[in-house]
Amino acid sequence: MNWKSQFESIGVYLPEKRLSTKEIVSNIDLPAIKKFELLTGIKERRVCSPGEDSYTLAFSAARDCLNHSKYQAKDLDLILCCSISKHIDESSYQYEPPLSIYIKDYIGAKAAINFDITNACAGMLTGVYIADSFIQRGAIRSCMVVSGEYITSLKDHAVANSRKIMSSELASLTVGDAGAAVILERVTNGGEGLVASNFTTISKYNHLCIGKQSRKSPGFFMKTKAKKIHQVSISSSKAIVRAALKENNLSFDQIDYVIPHQTSRSSILSGAKDYTVYFGTRPGKIIINLRNYGNTASTTHFLALYRYLNEKRFRQGDRIMLLSFASGLVIGVVIFPMKRMVKQYGNKN
Repeated sequence: MNWKSQFESIGVYLPEKRLSTKEIVSNIDLPAIKKFELLTGIKERRVCSPGEDSYTLAFSAARDCLNHSKYQAKDLDLILCCSISKHIDESSYQYEPPLSIYIKDYIGAKAAINFDITNACAGMLTGVYIADSFIQRGAIRSCMVVSGEYITSLKDHAVANSRKIMSSELASLTVGDAGAAVILERVTNGGEGLVASNFTTISKYNHLCIGKQSRKSPGFFMKTKAKKIHQVSISSSKAIVRAALKENNLSFDQIDYVIPHQTSRSSILSGAKDYTVYFGTRPGKIIINLRNYGNTASTTHFLALYRYLNEKRFRQGDRIMLLSFASGLVIGVVIFPMKRMVKQYGNKN
């Protein structure tokens, strides 16, 4: 049997509290930092309030996903949690038991197996890759991939330690908190599911973005060689994207929407320009979803998909490419046709 998988539903949870870029950079004594909003395209981001953390973000996103789904929690075969952050409050980080077992219990997915993976900002798309493999092999019929990213504590360390405009912690000022979840299901009778789900790790670049526990204050810090990691991400990913397209008899201009990892507006536009030169053509639209959310790590692609679904931007049959760049260096490509989800979401904004 030639099984495939498709996205059945998406859920998102965003904290109510908003924090503007102007508020953040006002605490940094660097004249050039005042242009940070213009450079990144990020006006504000959502941040957790007391009582919110990685767990509550993931729980709420999972529940929202089920609210849009034909499935009940008891129908799910696998719960796969992909968060980088596993905070149970502002200062505590939990490795065991895994977050996936809490999500399983919270939503009532008693029959599901569960496990956690962590693959930096490629986490949820890596989860999709794994779920797709399980479904293709006939091991499961349905899977929820979920993540709750409570990462804005990174900005506190960056504000305190950014002493020059080329500081390695400036990328931490772009982050926002969010939860996201997606259900994948088995497609039978020759239905068209995921067209491509390809991932590559180039480990020699692992030093370009590193997160660690801070020894000076609660929480974590992240150091990034932003210019270098952007350069190697774009240069290394072109051949990978080309191979995924060629394998499925597609050209780049047959992709209606590309959703790259959401880092900064200038980086995305620069990468798009390089891609246009390399492929000699361009996709229908490149989605930049940074203005009100920032970089929400592993949840960025599904946050953008959710927004565009609710705003009725997609049409039945649109081809979507999710393009992942993550520290490691991880490059991932997921291509799929937009199908039944178009009818499940309404204009909420």
